[in-house]
Amino acid sequence: MTEIKRRGIVAEDLYELKTVNDPQLSPDGSKFVFVETEINKDKHEYNSHLYVGAVEGKVTQWTFGDVRDGSPRWSPTGESIAFVSNRSGKQQIYCLHTDGGEPKQITYCANGARNPIWSPDGSKILFTTSLAHDESVTDKEKKKKEEDEKHLEPMIVERIRYKSDAAGFLDNKNQHLALVDVATGAVEQLTSGEHDYTAGCWSPDGSKITFVGDINEDSDYNLISDVYVMSLKDKSYEKITNGSGNFGTPSWSPDGQYIALVGHEQEFAGATLPKIWLYTIESAELTCLTSELDAYVGDCVAADFQLGGSNPGVIWNEDSRSFYFLLTNHGSTGVYYGSIEGEVYPSLFENQHVFALTVNNHKAVVGISKPTEPGDLYYLDLSTGEINRLTNVNEKFLQDIELSDAQSFTFNAPDGWEINGWVMKPVGYEEGKKYPTIIEVHGGPHAMYANTYFHEFQVLTSKGFVVIFTNPRGSHGYGQQFVDAVRGDYGGKDYLDVMAATDYAVDHFDFVDETKLGVTGGSYGGFMTNWIVGHTNRFKAAVTQRSISNWLSFYGVSDIGYFFTEWELKGNFLEDPEKLWNHSPLKYVGNVETPLLIIHGERDFRCPIEQAEQFYVALKHQKKPTKFVRFPGANHELSRSGNPKLRVARLDHIKDWFVEYLV
Repeated sequence: MTEIKRRGIVAEDLYELKTVNDPQLSPDGSKFVFVETEINKDKHEYNSHLYVGAVEGKVTQWTFGDVRDGSPRWSPTGESIAFVSNRSGKQQIYCLHTDGGEPKQITYCANGARNPIWSPDGSKILFTTSLAHDESVTDKEKKKKEEDEKHLEPMIVERIRYKSDAAGFLDNKNQHLALVDVATGAVEQLTSGEHDYTAGCWSPDGSKITFVGDINEDSDYNLISDVYVMSLKDKSYEKITNGSGNFGTPSWSPDGQYIALVGHEQEFAGATLPKIWLYTIESAELTCLTSELDAYVGDCVAADFQLGGSNPGVIWNEDSRSFYFLLTNHGSTGVYYGSIEGEVYPSLFENQHVFALTVNNHKAVVGISKPTEPGDLYYLDLSTGEINRLTNVNEKFLQDIELSDAQSFTFNAPDGWEINGWVMKPVGYEEGKKYPTIIEVHGGPHAMYANTYFHEFQVLTSKGFVVIFTNPRGSHGYGQQFVDAVRGDYGGKDYLDVMAATDYAVDHFDFVDETKLGVTGGSYGGFMTNWIVGHTNRFKAAVTQRSISNWLSFYGVSDIGYFFTEWELKGNFLEDPEKLWNHSPLKYVGNVETPLLIIHGERDFRCPIEQAEQFYVALKHQKKPTKFVRFPGANHELSRSGNPKLRVARLDHIKDWFVEYLV
């Protein structure tokens, strides 16, 4: 029988691939609901639907249409599922009875509703909504004409935080909490004013809720988040954290005695590892349970495929003494067990990316991705370790596709630090041949490349490139000292780490063509790409994406610039502008000889497009080989959750640039 030759991934295959996320086990543990997302090819839009399956049976689609449904949450009895949908035009909360029927809309908020959290008795749902100072949660959805007229008015800015890459201009709106009665639809607003509140959880008896926020008078300048407990009887509240760190995802123990939190006290600013904390109700004491754990609690993997993830935080067991959580370490994420006595050990930790977790009575549904597996759900017995696949959403499409696997390696930086990396061979690899090679640098910098599916990498390997990706210092996953080491040293030893990875690849992989090297990265990876081409001509082509080129202007134009610059560079725009300029790739743009493609989103508020414009004009003014590709309406998330048509175009531009200069 003739073997059918499989092809490699191309950028347009994004339209064929599906993602799964946000699994939730039913209260009795017999069923699970999850979100499956696919792309509408005709409209170039995402459609997300709810699917329900038995843990020992088939999976059935429950919602349909050109909509985005998400955040499914079982009622305490398991008779209904609350979820968020945009089917009315705005995101609102709906309920779907498990016996069947059409979804019933239960919120009609003017600015939408999200994050549904059932009360313990199932009668009410806590949720979050956006409100301007003159709006109430009882205001109904506005007509489009009214909104368009308001858009013609000038925007008056009085806060330093007036825009967000995720939300755009904040328009004097704040995030507030409310309750909706499931039976009657009556809505009660719990918070008001000029602060932002994020819903947490209910107390087991239903008399209290937790929420997260900074409600101090000077909150516009603070960079903290505290956890509060509110009494629903009179809406009074008390702060249970210390007002000096970042805490969130509160989870109340089933017996009502404890609240588990994830957070830190900003000892290393934005590079601080989050820990698990325990608040004891009776004594009002807050203690850190994982103070000796030198690893990131949660999932901080840098990838470009999974959509709609949720942070599970701490998931309590019925004994109120133990719990499960996700942990990131050495290029993988896994499920860990912990207890209030301080026990911590892995329940599922392999060379893979666990991107979702829900637990019921030591049984779990986990989302797992690997370099050659885009992502599926599995049923895991946490007591025995037995694991079984629940979904295989891309099986039919991938049967004709050849994916490149990632082989891990370690190497030493010039100062002896051990660095972790991976190499991916090109599709159709032939022994004895040399191939053009691309070095990839992740964003953050406090994120982590991992044993997960990366669509961009597969597109490049299918075109005949070797892909090298690595976690230089500044990355999460290798301890507190490692992640903090980049602060104040951007372009220093982190640059040497990337160059050492390049040296290792050339010296140890005989299929790497050292005369045809390329480099690319986005965000911090874009900064590093700009820095590299200004400090070496070793690479024959480069692509910089959503990059930073000038820290002086970044300070004022980024939605995080005024604090991120000081946190990361340890220099202040007002007091030490020379330090910011010394770390700016734009200072060294006169040295650039490498052909550079510049990719940027027009609506990127994290690394605004003026960063790209400055670098492009400086190169073009010198008549250096460069090209600038601007993506309309795209923010910093272009490569991950941006418009599908633009995501495909971006990948094609990257591929074509490297083909032009390296092949």
